Amino acid sequence: MSHDESAAKLVRMANQIATFFKSQPEAEQLPGIALHINRFWEPRMRRRFFEMVDDGGQGLDPLVIEAARHIRRPALMTAQTAT
Repeated sequence: MSHDESAAKLVRMANQIATFFKSQPEAEQLPGIALHINRFWEPRMRRRFFEMVDDGGQGLDPLVIEAARHIRRPALMTAQTAT
């Protein structure tokens, strides 16, 4: 899977989560999105997610971008930790 394909998949997944939580009470939307991503997305996925958010969040639902401040940002990988 190419880098662009994996990014598109993460955008689609994040937007599906947002779509679900839009049906919930407003006070539960942002925490719900963040909780789901924190629980079920591994650090590598969240790392890529934040790369996209930091790059402008193109394609991401505005609710996902707003929820990003509640999502745990994984530590950056260094060459030493990648081995």
